[in-house]
Amino acid sequence: MKSCYKAGLIRVITLPDAEAAGIHGRLIMEMFPNMTVETKCIPDQPDGLHSVESKNAAIPKIIEVAQSFKDIDVLIVSCADDPAVPELKNIVNVPVIGAGSSVAAIARRFGTKVGILGITDYAPQPYPEILGDDLINLGKPDGVETTLDLVTEPGFKAVEKLAMRLKGYGAGAIALACTGMSTAGVAKPLAKKTGLPVIDPVTAEGLMAYYECLSK
Repeated sequence: MKSCYKAGLIRVITLPDAEAAGIHGRLIMEMFPNMTVETKCIPDQPDGLHSVESKNAAIPKIIEVAQSFKDIDVLIVSCADDPAVPELKNIVNVPVIGAGSSVAAIARRFGTKVGILGITDYAPQPYPEILGDDLINLGKPDGVETTLDLVTEPGFKAVEKLAMRLKGYGAGAIALACTGMSTAGVAKPLAKKTGLPVIDPVTAEGLMAYYECLSK
C-alpha cells in the first residue's frame, strides 16, 4: 500500500484564479492528508455546468483535460452530473470518480426518501439511476441559475428554504447536487437547520476517490 496518493481533479467551470480553482482539491486534502490533488479547469465555460446544453458542451473539454494528467492514481470529475465519467472509464487507465454518483451512493445508505438539492430543475443522471423512486425532486432554489449564485446571501436563503420544503415532503436525507454547494459550504448549515443528514459532493467524491486508492 502506498503512503501517498495523487488525484487529478477536473473543475467544470473556467476559473483563471488558481486559488479559487483549487478549493475542491484543498477540501479533499484537508480530509485525506495522504492524498495530493492536482486541479485543472475546462476552458471556455465561465458559468460552469447548469443545463443539458452546458453539459454537452463540457464533455469533450473534460475528456481532453483528463488525458493531460500524468502519474495520477485516480481521476475526479468534480461535478454532480458526472459529465464524461462513462466515457472516461473507457479511455483512462485509472479509476474515474463522479461527484453525483458518489453523493447518491452515500445517500442510499440512509435507506429512506432522499431530497435532491441542486441548481437544475432536472435531477442529474446519477441520482435517479441510484436512488430511483426514493428520490424527491422539487426543482431548483428560486433565483439560483448558476453556481455563482450560491455564494450570495439570497442564493443561500433560497437553498435553505428548499431544504426545508424537501424535509416537509418526507425527505430523510438531502443529497446536494452541485459541487458549487461545497464551495459555498452549505452542507453543515443545512444539516443544522433541517436536522437531516446532508451529503456534500466534494466530501463524497473525495471519500470514493480515497477508497479507490486504498483498493489498488
